[in-house]
Amino acid sequence: MIRSLHSFWRDENGAALVEFAILLPTLFLFVGLCVEGTRTYWSYQTTITGVRDATRYLSRVVDHDVCLNGGSISVWDDKLTEIVRTSQSGEGMFPRAVSISGVSASLSCQNSGFRGGITGVATVSASLQIGVPFASLFKLAGITAKSVNAQVTDSTRILGL
Repeated sequence: MIRSLHSFWRDENGAALVEFAILLPTLFLFVGLCVEGTRTYWSYQTTITGVRDATRYLSRVVDHDVCLNGGSISVWDDKLTEIVRTSQSGEGMFPRAVSISGVSASLSCQNSGFRGGITGVATVSASLQIGVPFASLFKLAGITAKSVNAQVTDSTRILGL
């Protein structure tokens, strides 16, 4: 009996399988974090692209003499929000990590001394909330993962109609 127990302890068949089983959850965790981190970064980048598209759109639809006539560009906020959300949308298997809280436009009139002096500059800002990848797993461990709030802004000169 003691001899068979001693040979059982010295037998190394299956040791690699046991080591693999111990390391497999850690490997899955690292791969999952890489995938979720990449998805979060991609979603953030597409939101930045949406803000740039909205700014470009705004620069072309507003009258070029909006500063001289005293107009406002805040009426375009709904359309700009739609443009940013459309560029960011995309159906995935999991929920998106970046959500858009709001999109707003502002106008500043600057004396550039170029072609008539006063030039309108449109600025589009989007408020974002970036979630933490695997927040539900952190919650299971008793850790509350807070999301990050960010602001994306882009400006351009108003070209007008």
